[in-house]
Amino acid sequence: MKRIVITRAGSPEVLQVQQGADPTPLPGEVRIRVKAAGLNFADIMARKGLYPDAPPLPCTVGYEVAGVVDAVGSGVEESWLNMEVAALTRFGGQADTVVVQTGQVFPKPAGLSFEQAAAIPVNYLTAWQLLVVMGSLKSDESVLIHNAGGGVGLAAIDIASHIGATIYGTASARKHDFLRERGLHHPIDYRHQDWGPQLDRLTDGKGVDLITDPIGGDHFRKSYKHLRSTGRLGMFGISTASEGAGSKWSLVKMAVKTPFFHPFGLMNVNKGVFGVNMGHLWHEQEKVRRWMEAIMAGFEAGWIRPHVDKVFRFEEAAAAHRYMEERGNTGKVILVP
Repeated sequence: MKRIVITRAGSPEVLQVQQGADPTPLPGEVRIRVKAAGLNFADIMARKGLYPDAPPLPCTVGYEVAGVVDAVGSGVEESWLNMEVAALTRFGGQADTVVVQTGQVFPKPAGLSFEQAAAIPVNYLTAWQLLVVMGSLKSDESVLIHNAGGGVGLAAIDIASHIGATIYGTASARKHDFLRERGLHHPIDYRHQDWGPQLDRLTDGKGVDLITDPIGGDHFRKSYKHLRSTGRLGMFGISTASEGAGSKWSLVKMAVKTPFFHPFGLMNVNKGVFGVNMGHLWHEQEKVRRWMEAIMAGFEAGWIRPHVDKVFRFEEAAAAHRYMEERGNTGKVILVP
């Protein structure tokens, strides 16, 4: 088995490709020969030693793969063998071979490439939970998607477009034309202007009904202020903690700046806040499976459109981390063995 290993906390150069024994599936598991694995911002946080859920270093991270089932554990039907699948992995996904419980594995539609299939699980399930499950976005409402050009951002645009909502999104100006083609109605350049006044101008000062925010810290407070009455703030990341070199001190500073939302205050202004972390839903496989089935049905219907920005070989993992960390990607970054 070949896998990407975070040897210690640090820069992308701490990543190494190492060899190991192939895993054997336990009862209720299948083994997948991986053709493509997703790269997520959580993986970058783990490499920097800033992701509390990550296994002890050295370790292999990765939450999603696509590939072919080549072995099954006891109690698993042999019909799984040779099936092309996408799967959620509780770390260990950035390897050429993984074992996964069948509840976390989904048949890959024939129209999806392995790279596209690996781009779906984390990004689209996160966006689904943010917009549909907890955000309850409706066709007569509006949503502001921060980091609209990222993997979750593009997934959210697909879902919000299908719902019929009005979509605002923050992204660097070079991504605006592409995002308009994807369905974003109002792109906002956050790098050269303060996005708040721009959103006020576009909404006549009303704000929006839903905001998805992966940035964290005091940025949550700013997003909250731009919700209209009955608006909801969906928080799903703390990317601000990894800016620059990133350190545990930066986590502390971010935490200090994070607002506390008191129930009395929420009641007085008729607003809501909620948090999303797909990595803490392993005990809810039935729910996640229903969401994934709806997403796959959306692909078959043509409105789920996973976009792979760039593919890196395992040996290029450091370059992939650097590319994503510098916000070079528009959509998903994929690693292939």
